[in-house]
Amino acid sequence: MSIDRSPITLENLNLYLNPWRESLKDPCSSQQSVLTYLLSIYRETEYGREHHAEKVNTIDDYRHAFPIKSHEDYKSLIQKVMAGDYHVLLNEEPVGWAITRGTTKGETKFIPMTPTDLGQRVSAGRAMLNYVTTTGRIDLFDGVNLNLNFPSEVGKIKIGDREVTYGYSSGIYTKYVSTFTPIQSVPRQEEIDALGGGKTIRDWEARFELAYEKCRDLNVTLVGGVAPTALDFGRYLKRKHGKYPRDLWKTQIMTLGSVPGINTRLEPALKALYGNPRIREIYGATEGMFGQQMDEKRAWVPNYDIFFLEVETHTGVKMLHEMKPGEMGSLIASTPVLPRYKIGDVILAVKPPYFRCIGREKWWTPWRYTWDEFTTFNLGRL
Repeated sequence: MSIDRSPITLENLNLYLNPWRESLKDPCSSQQSVLTYLLSIYRETEYGREHHAEKVNTIDDYRHAFPIKSHEDYKSLIQKVMAGDYHVLLNEEPVGWAITRGTTKGETKFIPMTPTDLGQRVSAGRAMLNYVTTTGRIDLFDGVNLNLNFPSEVGKIKIGDREVTYGYSSGIYTKYVSTFTPIQSVPRQEEIDALGGGKTIRDWEARFELAYEKCRDLNVTLVGGVAPTALDFGRYLKRKHGKYPRDLWKTQIMTLGSVPGINTRLEPALKALYGNPRIREIYGATEGMFGQQMDEKRAWVPNYDIFFLEVETHTGVKMLHEMKPGEMGSLIASTPVLPRYKIGDVILAVKPPYFRCIGREKWWTPWRYTWDEFTTFNLGRL
């Protein structure tokens, strides 16, 4: 669902947010509806038919018919899609190919992005829109969003006779969807892409200089993107131009993702650079945007109305909304692209409907989270 830029009223923003808010009140019913919708997609794919999606009706049916799979398990199917045979896994042709910023076993992960998938990623804007509707600060839309996203085009890979262009999911999302969101992103994604897909310090400084040149005389009310990149940009401005972002703009809100601890470990540095904006965490991965911060409580709430969300805990697989406070588990997300995909993130249930991603699925992750909570004096507080 896209958001109209005109007219922008609190009433139509609330209408857009209501499905999300309602899903938080009754996640069980919402998740069943999402599963029904996803199964209608899976039935149109070879993978779905192979697993008898047409016979699946209940959550138990779904778990028996469709196995939990990692990217490594899906790799051969994804390669077939890249070679042009998209029906093996998808019900529509991909419009972009996203790569992860990290790697899996030394290899870059490729994830197809479809029109349906891209349309769902607009949910990343819910944190910002909820801020506007709860504060009444509709003047946020009088400004622009400082676009610090990664390039949507990084390189090409040859699969059989086809050459596939790939980039980062945040850049692809911005390129295809930002024109339908209620605030303009500057610089435009095409301008960022024109600088190339390099990852060196020089490449990033070129992007930062572009952002500074395009935005220095504008009213930047929103900063969105990857938290470490926002920090690097702020430090670059001080080093290169002798100014902090707070000296140039009165930013109302920062919607940031990609790392744990945005509201705890990183908050002091972000506010030192940008002034005193509200900070809202976006929780997502290359595979989708699964939740976002709703209010001043420093944790995100799930998009129960978009994705089917399970967790694998030490007692077995359960729905995300069935987790008890303090319980941890590995997230399993079903999306229009990937059924029962194991993301590899450890999720901590804080208090319904609040969750935190505390890191990747490693043995030391809970210990690192505990240490971070202790050193930031957060100690589990929302």
